[in-house]
Formats: sequence, C-alpha cells, structure tokens
Amino acid sequence: MRRSRLRHLGLAGLLVLGSLTAVGTFPASAADTPSPSTDQPASAGLLDAMQRDFGLTRAEAEDRLAAERRAGDLAPEARRAAGKAFGGSWFDAASGRLTVAVTSDAAPSTAAAVRATGAQVRTVEHSAESLDATKARVDRLDAPAGVSSWRVDTAANTVVVDVVRAEQADNDVQHFVKQAREAGPVTVRTVASAPQTFAAGTVGGDPYYTGNVRCSIGFSVHGGFVTAGHCGGTGAGVSGWDRSYIGTFQGSSFPGNDYAWVSVGSGWWTVPVVLGWGTVSDQLVRGSNEAPVGASICRSGSTTHWHCGTVLAKNETVNYSQGAVHQMTKTSVCAEGGDSGGSFISGDQAQGVTSGGWGNCSSGGETWFQPVNEILNRYGLTLHTA
Repeated sequence: MRRSRLRHLGLAGLLVLGSLTAVGTFPASAADTPSPSTDQPASAGLLDAMQRDFGLTRAEAEDRLAAERRAGDLAPEARRAAGKAFGGSWFDAASGRLTVAVTSDAAPSTAAAVRATGAQVRTVEHSAESLDATKARVDRLDAPAGVSSWRVDTAANTVVVDVVRAEQADNDVQHFVKQAREAGPVTVRTVASAPQTFAAGTVGGDPYYTGNVRCSIGFSVHGGFVTAGHCGGTGAGVSGWDRSYIGTFQGSSFPGNDYAWVSVGSGWWTVPVVLGWGTVSDQLVRGSNEAPVGASICRSGSTTHWHCGTVLAKNETVNYSQGAVHQMTKTSVCAEGGDSGGSFISGDQAQGVTSGGWGNCSSGGETWFQPVNEILNRYGLTLHTA
C-alpha cells in the first residue's frame, strides 16, 4: 500500500479485503500445508463483531473462538483415527466440540479411537469417500441455470443439490436432478435465488480496479496478493484505491476455479493484515489453518466492509451463469457487488477469497469463498503472516 494510505490503516500494506466464495478440501503438500493455530488473544474488534452478529456475550465469544481453535487442531488426528470409516467432521457450536461421523459398519474400536482424541462421534451410513465419489459423478453432469449448487453435507450424510425455487419444474432441472439421484445418495433442496459473482462497476470506496471492474484485495502473499479470478484475466493491469498502478495479474482461473494472484510494485507493498474498516480493529493474519464446518468466520470487503457468520459447507460446486466453480466453501456471511476477491478469516487464520453468492447485507444471504490454501498451492505462493 502507498504511504498516504496509512491514514486508513493500523498497519501498512496490501490488505485482505472482503471475500465471497465457496468450500473446498485439498490434500496437504509442501505448498499448502496450513499453519498451526495460535493462542494469540482475539482482538477487541473481532469479539465485538461476534457479539453483534451471533448475539453472544464477550465471554461466550472468547470461549467459542477457543473451542473452534481446538476443533481445528483436533480434526486431522480424529480423521486418522476414523480411517476408512470416516464420514466427515464439523464443529458443533452447541457443545463446543468437534463431531466426527463414523460409518455404522466400523468396528467398535474405531469409534473408541475417535472419542479418545476428544471428538464426539456420530454413526452414519455413508463414508466421506463414497459421498465424495457421488459428488464427483454429479460434477460431470451438465447443470442448467436453474441448478444453483451441490455439495457434500457431512452432518446430513448426503450430497445436497440446491435448485432455484422458481425453476424447479423446468424440464432441464428435473432431468439434472434425476441424473444426480442416480449417482448416489442425493437430497434436493430449493433456494430463493441463483448465485452470482460480486464484482462491480467503478464507484468510490477502497477497492482495486481492473478497467471498469471493482473488486476487493485478498490476502497478502510475498510478492503480491491473492484475489478472485473473475475479477481479471492473466496479464491485466491493476490500479489501487487511489487509481495509481499496483501491478499485474500473474495468474487467473475462472470458471472451474475462482482464484488469481497479482504481483505488486510501484511503491506498494504487502503486510499480513485484514482491514477492519473501523467496525473492528485491523486483523493480523498468522496462518491458514482451515476452520471446520460450523465454525465462525468473518469477511472484509470494499463495499459492505466487515461481517461475520458461520461455515455452512465445504467442497461445494457453484453453478454461476459463466460456468461451474468447484471446491468452494459456503458461509452464512452476506456480501454485495465489489466485495469479490476479499478476505474470509477465522480468528487470525486466513480461509479464502470471496467468489460470489446470493442476497445482500440488508436482507441477508449466503456467500462462497475459494479456499486460500489451494491458491497458494496452485501458484507456489507463500502467505504473508505476522
């Protein structure tokens, strides 16, 4: 960030600004292995936002963040304990514990081994492997516009296909649903609206621009920042909030994926910060440990600024008008045009960049983000952390 921008920031640099995209779970590698969570105390601003958006007391917000950190750290060990009987896992806000699904045909010792890690156990019919295989078969189908998205719902132990309520009687939608049900355990639900990306025309605020498209900066990486792929193609020039030149899209993918990275120069630099917009304190980024389904999560964006919600689902395929995007994470956080590319963060852990959604921050809605660890792995980038 340029020095004149310091009037707006507690720390200088290219910030993680709002995100809207969807779930995905990716195998760890040297490039995408997440950083462990830390015991750093939550900022007062983050606690204030959780009290506002979740109706919690300050002590309840602190307890929830601590429980989510424990659940996130526990998840890999609990999955190993479940082995092939693993049916998925999620954070249960009511109990403050990680819940792990184990298939009914597993030996009693398997469930006992999972409980020994500290996780709760729920018995289910289908393994995560079989549900993922069902979703992969659905991914190969040609989805019409009336199909919104599909995902593995670990708590429901099924693949959920969302169709737009007004389009559910459409012949193409019904044909897709019939094929999807033939692929394996599938449940169909209706939603009010189709998803859309959240880029916007040129307006004031704290954006970055590619031509007349405004988006939000994602997380700082060494050498630049990550953001949404639909905001610009490889080689496109980028200007900042003050219209000065930042750099260039070095890589971009959309649809199929929705991620990109931009190199920076010309007096701009990077720092491990997510902008709080005066609603909360600017947030330091300390790693990218993936939050489980059910965990709280917050988003910063150049249009609607700072909002919080929960992780609803992972590995969801979202069917935009431009084409399907895979391995997205769904959240209950709202967003609007111009928030695309911004940051999703859980505690002090980077989660992903905003892709799209439905609704707005007046009446509510849902948004998806592209997980940040996949982006780092794809381009060989290193997250800038505090």
